[in-house]
Amino acid sequence: MFGRAISFLLLQGLGGIMGWQMAPEALQLRGMVIGMLAVSLLFFLLDFSRGLTVLRWLRSSDLSEVPVRRGLWGEVAERVRRLLRLREQRAQENERRLQDFLAAFQASPNGVLLLDAHDAIEWFNQVAAQHFGLDPGRDLLQRIVNLVRDPDFVAYLDAKDPSEGLIMAGRGPGIGHRQRLSVQLHPYGEGRRLLLSRDITALEQAEAQRRDFVANVSHEIRTPLTVLAGFIETLQTLPLSADERAKYLELMAQQSQRMQSLVGDLLTLSRLEASPVPDASETVLARPLMDQLAQEAAVLSAASAQSPQPVHTLQFITPPPLEIMGSAHELYSALSNLVSNAVRYTPAGGCVRVEWLLLEDGRASCRVQDSGPGIAPEHLPRLTERFYRVDRSRSRDTGGTGLGLAIVKHVAQRHDAELRIESTPGKGSSFSFVFPAHRLRPT
Repeated sequence: MFGRAISFLLLQGLGGIMGWQMAPEALQLRGMVIGMLAVSLLFFLLDFSRGLTVLRWLRSSDLSEVPVRRGLWGEVAERVRRLLRLREQRAQENERRLQDFLAAFQASPNGVLLLDAHDAIEWFNQVAAQHFGLDPGRDLLQRIVNLVRDPDFVAYLDAKDPSEGLIMAGRGPGIGHRQRLSVQLHPYGEGRRLLLSRDITALEQAEAQRRDFVANVSHEIRTPLTVLAGFIETLQTLPLSADERAKYLELMAQQSQRMQSLVGDLLTLSRLEASPVPDASETVLARPLMDQLAQEAAVLSAASAQSPQPVHTLQFITPPPLEIMGSAHELYSALSNLVSNAVRYTPAGGCVRVEWLLLEDGRASCRVQDSGPGIAPEHLPRLTERFYRVDRSRSRDTGGTGLGLAIVKHVAQRHDAELRIESTPGKGSSFSFVFPAHRLRPT
């Protein structure tokens, strides 16, 4: 500003001198004044022109280059450019942060909806779209009560205290059942609200399975306990002959063995779920494993008919020279369950065949086939559920606990293997334990 004032005064002095010299002697004073006024007018016209240039620059969309670089207007333009650039950088930073927040909400495993003061949808992520059946291109700025018409949900939006949350049906695909959502409202800003939704279908299913498991265990244990209590009361109160007493004691031993088997299977399941996954530090040879299974099947077949010899045709095909990386105890337990089931559910005179098959992709399958009654297709998907039985009375007669195939499934998962089940009613069943290539090693 000081330099600008000095420049103005110098120019006025120069204009006055020029007016003094150019005017007649009698009019030199007037010429000096006119010269000073002319210079002032020229200065202000030039300054006004520079100001208009800066103004047009400010009105334009391109503020990258300053049109005037010197003088007062040059400094004003440069400062304005710096302020605008700083504001633009801050706006870009705020936009980046906003996009980061939205990306975080989009990546959330829970549904997120932003509602304005009138419950219109301002934004929602993809999970919320699945939970409530929303379309981003159609439903933004629509009132959510017009899109989600569940009466409980509408009442929850109108509730004075939304802290309790709401459990409601969702519109997304559930895991085998209809989807269930946990919904929670959180007020923020000026009347706005954040709506969070969480898929609890699997959680509710797990809770239902836990209740069923407890009920099944209680039932399975209560039945033999009731029988034992009845026999004990009979032995205590009635005079029995030696043969009758021996018969009752034998039945009590059977019920005791049944409870022992049930507890053993429950402990096996618990150990499988709690222990780390087997690695390659332990291996088992296919040939000795097959020999052990063959011996067990022969004993079980003979015992099923109280015969000195097996009553089934047992075919155990010599396996290829393979070594399986995993827990020997777990693999024997799983394959023994499959072989035992095949023998128990195959009538006397039937055939049980066990063989190893090398697949083209490097995998190997241990297949257990039987000529038993077979299983109806509707039962196949549920066979590995705990305590699930196709025929409860037959399972108990054969000594089954309803946990064998659940154990087999757990062992398969722990060894990266696959359990395949095929069955035709009246023709028999096939259970295949398919090992991945990285779990196999030739010997």
